[in-house]
Formats: sequence, C-alpha cells, structure tokens
Amino acid sequence: MFGIDLIELIKTVGYIGLFGIIFAESGLFIGFFLPGDSLLFTAGFLASQGFLNIWILIGLTFIGAVLGDSVGYWFGKKTGDKIFTKEESLFFKKDNIRKAEEFFKKHGAKSIVLARFVPIVRTFTPILAGVGTMHYKTFLTFNIIGGALWAIGVSLLGYFLGNLIPNVDKYLLPIILLIIIVSMLPNIIHFLKLRKNKKS
Repeated sequence: MFGIDLIELIKTVGYIGLFGIIFAESGLFIGFFLPGDSLLFTAGFLASQGFLNIWILIGLTFIGAVLGDSVGYWFGKKTGDKIFTKEESLFFKKDNIRKAEEFFKKHGAKSIVLARFVPIVRTFTPILAGVGTMHYKTFLTFNIIGGALWAIGVSLLGYFLGNLIPNVDKYLLPIILLIIIVSMLPNIIHFLKLRKNKKS
C-alpha cells in the first residue's frame, strides 16, 4: 500500500480501473488489500486539478461500491456456512472473517455503513450479511448509504481540499499517509487488545 504511487496508478487505470478497484475491494476476497480510502481521496484531488471529472468519478465509484457489496452479499448467501470452513489461501484468511464477524455482531445492520471506513472489514462484512439473516432490502438500504458516504464523501473531500488549499500537492503524501493510518487504527487497536488478552 505504501509503495504504490497512487497518482500514477489512477492516471494509468482511469475511470474503468477505479471502478474495478472499488468494486473488488467492496465485495471480493481479492480486494481486501487494495487502498480504497487513499485511492478515493487521491482521485478526488486529481479531479480538482483537472485530470478527472468529479461527477463521473463519484458516479462510477459509488456504483462500484454498491455493486461490490451486493456481489459480496449474494456470495455469502450462496456459500452460507461453507465460508467458515474454507481452507486458508493467499486471498482468504480466517482471521479476516473473524474480525468482520465481531464487527458485524457488535454493530448490527449499521455495520454495513461503518465497515466502509475499516480496511479488510469492509470486504468481508457484506459477505457475512449474506451468510446471516439480514434481508436484502435492509442490506441494500445501508449499502447505498455507506456507499454514498464512503465513495462520494472521501472523493469530494479530496476534491474540495484540492481546491481550497494552495499548493495542496505538496501536502498530498502526508495527507494520504494520515488517511491510511486513521483507517488502519481499528485493526491496530483490535490487535493490541488481543495481545493484551493473551498476556493476561
């Protein structure tokens, strides 16, 4: 994540690539390692500099986020409890499922919205919603709200900061690093709690 040049990545993959990355991170096992938050912010910043159209950007990323979560939901619905007995692989770690399961149990339906802002958890929470008893109408409502707050909100944050702060490109890397650190905080706190519990 830290070694990726997000500006070059976005310029290379364009709108369709951004759509694909957001779609994959929102509902496919292979997407949990993708830098969604920082990618959206950087894309919004590039839109403020004229490299992208902000309306096309937020439209495509919003659709990608909602569709990705929906695919995750239906994958969970189809596979059911098999997901918990699946063998570990490069793209599937049982610990990721456990983290998302705890998050889902703690926050209920609103976890669909909150999980958008927690890396790894956002990939697996819609799958767990499908495995569980959440009705699709309920899921879709929270999915749309979460998709809007995350995909549109984070992109617009980058866009408005890009327009408001003079020479914001000088501060772009520190801002992106801060976003990555903040988004990783829940996982870091969770890890530290587990470590503390093991010692006690």
